[in-house]
Amino acid sequence: MSMINYASREINCKIVYYGTGLGGKTTNLEYIYSKVNPETKGKMISLATETERTLFFDFLPIDLGEVRGFKTRFHLYTVPGQVYYNASRRLILKGVDGIVFVADSQASRAEANIESMHNLYENLETYGYDLETIPFAIQYNKRDMDNILAPEELRAQINPMGVPDFEAVAINGTGVFETLSAVSKAVVETLS
Repeated sequence: MSMINYASREINCKIVYYGTGLGGKTTNLEYIYSKVNPETKGKMISLATETERTLFFDFLPIDLGEVRGFKTRFHLYTVPGQVYYNASRRLILKGVDGIVFVADSQASRAEANIESMHNLYENLETYGYDLETIPFAIQYNKRDMDNILAPEELRAQINPMGVPDFEAVAINGTGVFETLSAVSKAVVETLS
C-alpha cells in the first residue's frame, strides 16, 4: 500500500525481493545501490540474522516521472532467504506494492525455488493479497553458473502465470535494472 507524503510531494512505494537463500536478492540490491545517483538514495540498512541479511534502502528515480504532481520514491527490501525466518518474511511483505522473485538458475536449487514460491503465495494470502493483482516479476539469476536450467524449464516450474521474467547475473548487473524497471513501471501504472 503506497504511502503519500504531502509535505515532500512524494508517493512511497515498497518493492520486495523474495526468493531462496543465497539466490541473489542481496546482490541485486547491492548492485542497484551502487549505481543509483547518491543524491537520490537513502542509506542502506542491513538487519543481520545469524546466517543472512535483510537489506533496505530507498531511492527516488528520476526517469519514472511524477504521478499527479507527486514524485515516486521506491523502498527496496530483501527478505531472509531461509524459510526458517518466515515470520520476518511475512512481516516484510506487509504493505508491499511490487515483488521481484529472484530464482537461482542452478538445477540443484530447483526445489528450493519452488518451495520459496509456495511460501510467497502463503505469506501473501495471510494479508489477503493476490499475486495476480500485485506488480510482479521473476528474475532467473546466476545464468553464469554451471549446470543451470533453461529458462523454459524455470518458467514451467515457477512462472505458470507468465509474469514478466528476466535472465540475470546480479553480481555483474546483467538483468538487474531490467527487472527493477519492469516492476517499478507496473507499480507506477497501478498508481495512475
